Formats: sequence, structure tokens, C-alpha cells
Amino acid sequence: MKNIGGQAVIEGVMMKSPRAWTVAVRGPNREICFQRNNLKELPKLLKKPVIRGFVTLTQALVIGIKALAFSAEKAIEEEEEKPSSFSMGITVFISIALGLGLFLLLPLYCTKLLGAVFQSVNDSRMLFNLVDGIIRIIFFLIYIISINASRDIRRVFQYHGAEHKVVHAYEAGSELTPENVEPYSILHPRCGTSFLLVVMVFSIMTFSFIPKELPLMGKFLSRIIFIPLIAGCSYEFIRFSSKRISNPFIKAMAAPGLYLQRLTALEPSQDQIEVAIEAMREVLKMESEGTAEK
Repeated sequence: MKNIGGQAVIEGVMMKSPRAWTVAVRGPNREICFQRNNLKELPKLLKKPVIRGFVTLTQALVIGIKALAFSAEKAIEEEEEKPSSFSMGITVFISIALGLGLFLLLPLYCTKLLGAVFQSVNDSRMLFNLVDGIIRIIFFLIYIISINASRDIRRVFQYHGAEHKVVHAYEAGSELTPENVEPYSILHPRCGTSFLLVVMVFSIMTFSFIPKELPLMGKFLSRIIFIPLIAGCSYEFIRFSSKRISNPFIKAMAAPGLYLQRLTALEPSQDQIEVAIEAMREVLKMESEGTAEK
């Protein structure tokens, strides 16, 4: 059985297998549109533990941007102005910059301010990074809860739940029909939400190696440098734990990530499950045939 994962997009789902990825989007006319692409096999060096984690993350980011661009184009009414490649590029750049500012620079600055009040925070490198990590997690939770107020985002989160249900059904060997898929869980141990939480926990330990004598911007830039290592280690943990989720100790460690998914993966409708099923069927077809429509 192939290792298949996915991502929710605007009015649709992207599914990715080792050799292909497919996006299925329900357009305004209720028909399902597809985008299909092959994936080149990675060199053996890039498949090594830890390295493959950062490579997979980078690949997922690139594919995710393309999938979102396709879904935005197909989900928007014909009379509306569709986003250009340039505007999408600017949006992605601004999003990454805001993400680094909100989840790296701002928590770091807040921790520095706390260190000015509580000297013990500044004196202990471990305590400084623990406080920094806790603030980062709090900001992340506030961000997730805030965007849940948007009706459009909640629909994306419903497609996220549909994607998880279909992956569960596929892994269980069930026939992919809306009726068979519906009972499966909206939570999945390999979810990107769980991955982000693991990243934040690993970052607390990793950032503790950064000298506390560095100025604020020096610490910020050092944290960016450590991102590939943190992503790689987090990927290995998610990969390891997802295969041993029945182990009580592993299940307890994975529990916070699964609980957090209740904010980003919501119960989908039958129509949304149908779209996720079509995305899975297409990527399985491409995987078996080794071909894609450009």
C-alpha cells in the first residue's frame, strides 16, 4: 500500500502519492475539476533520515501553493477576477514573512521583554527558550482559533476532515464510497497540524543551543538557520509515531497533536467527502499508470 497524504484547498482536496499528486475541486457549476502532475523520484541522498524531512516539507510547500492557486482559479465564479501568478507569488511571500514575524520574531521579542522584568528568564538559556516556546504555542493557538471564525476557512477545514477520512479508509482497505468513508475519524496522526505542534516542541530544545549572549536579531536569524534541522527531526518523529500509534506511550505523546486537529479538521458533508474520494482515486490511478495530464 502506497503512503498517501493530502491537503485541503479551496472547495477541494489535494492528494499526493510517491510518484504523483492530484487536486480535485468542485466548481461553481458543481462539477469536479482536476489537476494532475507527476513527481520525479528524489536522489538517494535526499531520502536519508532527517534530510528527507526538510525535503518533504519544501516539496509540500511548493505543491501546496500550486494546488491552492488551481483551486482558487476553479472555485471562483467566472465573472470574478481570478488571481494572477504574480499576485499569488506576492501573497505567498507576504504570508511567509508574516509567519516568521508572528511565530519567530514576536515571541522572541516578548520573551526579551519578560527577561527585563524577570532576570531569571535572561540568566537561564533553557528557561528563556522554554518561555519563548510557550509564547509561540499560545500565538499559534490564538491564530487557529481566530481564523476559525471565518466561514470560508471553516469550509477548508471541513475538506481537511474529508481528506483525513478518505486516507483512513484507503489505509483500512475499505471501498471508497461516501457511505463507507463517512464513519472514519477526522483526525490523523500524520496531519500537518500535528507536525507543526511537534516542530514547536522540538524548537524549544534546539533553540537552547543558541548562545544567550547573541543580540535579538542574531537569535532570530539563528532560529531561521535551525529550521531545516527542526523540520527534519519533527518529520522523523511523526513518521515513527504514526506507525506505532497503538503503543500507549506513543499514543500519549501524539495526543496533543490529535487534540489540536479538532480545530483544523471539521466534520465534512457528503459532497466534500465525494471530492476527497475523487482526488484519491485519481492519484491512485496515476500512481499505478505512472502518467499524468499536464
